[in-house]
Amino acid sequence: MNRLELYDRVADEVAAVVIHRYSTSFGLASRLLGAGVRQHVENIYALVRVADEIVDGGVTDAGLDLAAAGRYLDEFEADTNQAMENGYSTNIVVHAFARTAREVGFGRELTEPFFHSMRMDLTDTEHDQQSFEEYVYGSAEVVGLMCLRAFVQELDMTDAQNERMVHGARALGAAFQKVNFLRDLSADFESLGRSYFPGVRVDSFTEEEKHRLLDDIDADLRTSAAVIPDLPASSRRAVALAQGLFAELSVRLRRTPASELVRARVRVPDAVKLRIAAGVLAGRIPSPRPVAAVTA
Repeated sequence: MNRLELYDRVADEVAAVVIHRYSTSFGLASRLLGAGVRQHVENIYALVRVADEIVDGGVTDAGLDLAAAGRYLDEFEADTNQAMENGYSTNIVVHAFARTAREVGFGRELTEPFFHSMRMDLTDTEHDQQSFEEYVYGSAEVVGLMCLRAFVQELDMTDAQNERMVHGARALGAAFQKVNFLRDLSADFESLGRSYFPGVRVDSFTEEEKHRLLDDIDADLRTSAAVIPDLPASSRRAVALAQGLFAELSVRLRRTPASELVRARVRVPDAVKLRIAAGVLAGRIPSPRPVAAVTA
């Protein structure tokens, strides 16, 4: 093993630590990925997580201001672009990500919208429908597309098959992001001064608004669930588990009164996560339950 090969291996190991320390749900799901695919997804997650930390308070917690956060984000993006071009970075997380981007075949067409959305978090505290859709695409849907490139890298797909996969990946990414917005309503508003959903205010959040938002989330989850059976075996169960965990969150959010959602973060207990995982291992593809079944 030469020095670069050792550096590559250490970069991969660091990326793996990030996903398991920052997200129990995605960490659990990633364990079901095939070995080759798993590393790519961990590398993608690590870069996304670091960028998110820059804009979500890591820099300001260090005593710096938002202008400094913007400069760090610009430098992080520039380093990412350069590494995707030449295959090397002195930032070990960027190095791991760039290797994945080069191997599975994506570049600035996905990273530029992502960093644009991250930059929006430094300036935009409220969104209209257009900016909301723009933000969700860049912060979540393109991440789903990055992972999709890793999932299907060995497949020879028709244009129609690829379009179907892309539609499903974008829908699942959007659902993940919207669920997180909904369960973090209070924290985002009080700690970061942000309100993502257009026209939704924390101090007057209603049951009607909650159900409207969840109807949209469940539509995304149904779209993504329909595509999961078409994924390669190396990624199908992991994506199904992630889908199931967020479908369960949707159920729990719908059952939680709007007045409670703005005060506490809804979670899926570990025992329920394991039950969902067991179902996925048995071959079940989770999908949102009908509203009547959820509210009964």
